[in-house]
Amino acid sequence: MPLIFQSISGNSNPFDPANTVTPGAKIEATMALTGYARTFTLADRSAMAAIILPMGRLSGEVTAAGKTFNESTNGFGDPMLEFTVNLLGPKAQKALPDVLRYEPGFSVDFLADLALPIGNYNSSQPLNLGQNRWYGRLGAPIVWQLGPWVPGRRTTLEFLPAVWLFGDNNNYVGQTLKTDPLFQLDAHLTRDFTESFWGSLDASWYNGGKASINGVAGTSLNNVGVGLTLGYQVNDNIGLTFGYKSTLNSGSDPTALRMDNFMFTLVFGWNPMLEGARRLKSEK
Repeated sequence: MPLIFQSISGNSNPFDPANTVTPGAKIEATMALTGYARTFTLADRSAMAAIILPMGRLSGEVTAAGKTFNESTNGFGDPMLEFTVNLLGPKAQKALPDVLRYEPGFSVDFLADLALPIGNYNSSQPLNLGQNRWYGRLGAPIVWQLGPWVPGRRTTLEFLPAVWLFGDNNNYVGQTLKTDPLFQLDAHLTRDFTESFWGSLDASWYNGGKASINGVAGTSLNNVGVGLTLGYQVNDNIGLTFGYKSTLNSGSDPTALRMDNFMFTLVFGWNPMLEGARRLKSEK
């Protein structure tokens, strides 16, 4: 069960993964995401199904359809369903020996997200928590283990290439909003400092996602973001992370994506096998 808090500022609506830039916009958001994830075995491979619910507050000054809006809104965004399954790598952990012998090595998963367009939406304003359209993501999470898989000495290189796909919003301030596919690549280099404390250097690349309003096209994204994450495993059940991420921009291009994001995450999980493995290790 994750609980994620984010404080975000920039020129794009952080509740909309299209990251559509509004030149000159000043948007502030406080976002919380909570949900539930369940792991299981599918054809001898590990899989996970999850639901994530965003909520929070959004305010800012935005120009759309030739009008300037100074507004704020709060409530719930579009809930998202997520499914992942491992395609390449270690088989699913079904018993204690599997847990004790687990090493990711090089693994590739398949990921699919689908947002349900039922979040708070007001068609008379451009800034909303809900997006009034279907959208989702297809991706392939990759984990590459570097060196030994020993607590306190672990190093991984992780990638998530993905494409976001968007339906049309037929009532965007009385007009039709269409968005081209957005390609996104996330990368993380993680390293254990101790058995419980780890850090990660993060980077993201956004490309595409050109938005059109009543056939008038905007500008495609081609932006890079970098960040840092620190994590602490309190015990077998509770993990904490703190991170910061910002886009890199040269010059004063008003169409460039500008985003600053502070994030705090608490994850609570449970698995009877992990408790058994902990006891077995302590006996050794």
